[in-house]
Amino acid sequence: MITALLYLLVGIVGIAIGYGGRCIYAKLKLTSAEQRAKVLEENALKNADAKAKEIILETRDKLLREQQQQENEARDRRAELQKSERRLQQKEENLERKQQENDSVARQLGEREQALKEREDEAEKREIHLSEEYERVAQMTREEAKNILIEEMKNEAEHDGQVYVNKIEQEAQLQADKKARDIIITSIQRLATEVSGEITTTSVTLPSDEMKGRIIGREGRNIRTLETLTGVDIIIDDTPEAVVISCFDPVRKEIARVALERLVQDGRIHPSRIEEVVNKVSKEIGRIIVDEGEKVVFDLGIHNIGTEMIRALGRLHFRTSYGQNVLLHSKEVAILAGMIASEVGADPELAMRGGLLHDIGKGAETESEANHAEIGAELAKRLGEDPKVVNCVLSHHNDAEPICIEAIIVQIADAISAARPGARRESLDNYIKRLESLENIAKSFEGVDNAYAIQAGRELRIMVNSDTVNDDGARKIAKGIADRIEAELRYPGKIKVTIIRETRVVEYAK
Repeated sequence: MITALLYLLVGIVGIAIGYGGRCIYAKLKLTSAEQRAKVLEENALKNADAKAKEIILETRDKLLREQQQQENEARDRRAELQKSERRLQQKEENLERKQQENDSVARQLGEREQALKEREDEAEKREIHLSEEYERVAQMTREEAKNILIEEMKNEAEHDGQVYVNKIEQEAQLQADKKARDIIITSIQRLATEVSGEITTTSVTLPSDEMKGRIIGREGRNIRTLETLTGVDIIIDDTPEAVVISCFDPVRKEIARVALERLVQDGRIHPSRIEEVVNKVSKEIGRIIVDEGEKVVFDLGIHNIGTEMIRALGRLHFRTSYGQNVLLHSKEVAILAGMIASEVGADPELAMRGGLLHDIGKGAETESEANHAEIGAELAKRLGEDPKVVNCVLSHHNDAEPICIEAIIVQIADAISAARPGARRESLDNYIKRLESLENIAKSFEGVDNAYAIQAGRELRIMVNSDTVNDDGARKIAKGIADRIEAELRYPGKIKVTIIRETRVVEYAK
């Protein structure tokens, strides 16, 4: 127990000694730390003072530099402002100088204007004086002299203008005529259709006059049957050994002609036989119509033509106009239109189709009172033809305005086919009337002494008075006559108007 207490006491003493030592050590260590902290504090204060001084110095240097820079900039601005002030001052001086110059020029102009005005007044007075003097010398007023001068200038201007216009017209006409002549001549030379001729006949030759009684029949029953079945008028008169057939429909006329020829040849003429022959001939003519229509379409190489249009074309085989077969004429027009269209760059197929169908209205089976161009256009439109083809048909006699170049080409080809020599014939009365109309138109112009229609009316030669008509007047007369002929007359082809102005001096040596 004592030992334990001794140990305890020793332990306590040891603990007390250790604690005291630690306290002393700690106190000594704290003192040392305080001293270090004080040293550090002093060092920090020294460093802070040095740093502050350094910052102050840097700030002062920076402020000095900025102040120097601002002073430099201010000095530069002052210099620039001084330059601007000098420039403004120079501009003001220049403006003042220019203003002075302008004022001087204005004064000079005013003085010149005043001088000019005085001169104008003086010139006007002199002009009035001269005008009065001229009027006194010429015994003519100013207005009269002015009118004479104006009239002379007008005549001179008209003369120069007419000369210039004539020159341009001649040059253009030469070029256009040459080109058109080449195209038309080439087309006509290439044309290889048959010569047009009259196919339909209106009379039937009989072997004897006794046949007339058999054609009439008992109480006229035979002739009535034939007229009823064919729709024609059969005229039996005093013409020896001939019977005349009259009908506006060429197909019915042809049926009646063929049927009557067969009845005369057969010798059996009675109503039942007449009906049999007429029916048979009608079928044959119907086949001929279709065959002729298909033939012309095949020859031209035109496709997509309907049956009704084929029949209308075939009926033209029996139709004539001024002695010209209409189907052959239509074929010619188609060929010519195709050739011309190829030469001028138009559509040849469209031109050929329009040329072939241009007279289709003459073969249409209709009771309409419209002209053949309108009937044909309506038929072509109803059968689905191209609008341009319809226009070719409608406008070939100027019943409508052409809407395409092919329509104009069809007009040209139609005129060529109808106007070429031998294509058509004209009655003597119409021929003489046309020649007289040409001469009367020419004689109605002042200065014309005489006029002669020559070359079957294709040229008009006019003699003018050389004393009253000058060269320019002759040109005016020729132009006026040509315009009146175009406006008042209808004629195939073209008519050449020739003015002859000459002076003849005759003396006799005795």
